[in-house]
Parts: sequence; structure tokens; C-alpha cells
Amino acid sequence: MLPGMEPEEVAPTIVTNRQIAEVLSSIADLLEFQNANPYRIQAYRNAARGVLDLTESAAAILARGEELAIPGMGERMRAHIAELVEHGTVTFYNDLSVQTLPPEARALMAIEHIGPHTAVRLYEELGIDSPEKLWWAAQQQRIRQLSGFGPRSEARLKEAVA
Repeated sequence: MLPGMEPEEVAPTIVTNRQIAEVLSSIADLLEFQNANPYRIQAYRNAARGVLDLTESAAAILARGEELAIPGMGERMRAHIAELVEHGTVTFYNDLSVQTLPPEARALMAIEHIGPHTAVRLYEELGIDSPEKLWWAAQQQRIRQLSGFGPRSEARLKEAVA
């Protein structure tokens, strides 16, 4: 190997409990959007709350080889969380997103704080289908005019897209 061509050490990205909870909550929203089994939807919402209630990082717990101490959580849910922590994504979530949402709304879901319902609302009610249009809508204070949005959520979306 030539000098200076040694492989660089890449620090693994650590997924936070909040990020895990956001993904689980988004899965619940997508399932609800599809009129899926209400018990399944509730299981994802409960898992999201359980991850937020953990006293330490789920990534640290799984790195030690321990099981997450969340009551009522099944093996499939544990596997989804482990996949998210290990790979930074959940295949099930990606497949679910692809099946149900318009491509324009899916593009918005790549932005932090935007789940499926928010993405669909922004697309259908304001015609926002790209990060650039989202930034301009926030700049023009159009997002806060939607029901359920205010100046703080508009600023948060503007900051996330910047």
C-alpha cells in the first residue's frame, strides 16, 4: 500500500433514541394512512414511547448485546430497532413509504421532522414537493397558515431544510 493511502477510520453514526422513536412513529402513521390493523399501529406508537422512556441509549444497550427493556415489545419490533441502530434505516419502513405515498411527499420525508402526514399535507395543500420549495414557503410564512402549524414549527422546518 502506498504511503498516505491507508484506509481511513470512519466513526459509526449513532442513532439516538429520539430518531428511533421518530421512525417508529412514522411507521405507525404510514400504517394508519393505509387503514392497517389498529393494534399494530398502537404497537409502533407504544414502542416509540418506550424507546423515549429508556434511561440510556438504545444503541448502547444493543451494542452490549442486551435486550431493550420495553414492556410488551415483540421480537419483530426489536429486530426493526436493531436494524435501524445497525444500518441507520429500516427496510420495512422504506418499503411501506414507497407503496403508499406519492413520490413528491416521499422526497419531503427525507427532511428531519417531516413524517408521512406532514409530507402529504405540505404537498397537497401547498404544492411543496422539494426542499427548496419548503424553504421558500417557510420564508414567505405560508406554512404557519396551515391548521396545526405555527411560527415555531415553521421555523423548525426551515432550519431542518437549510
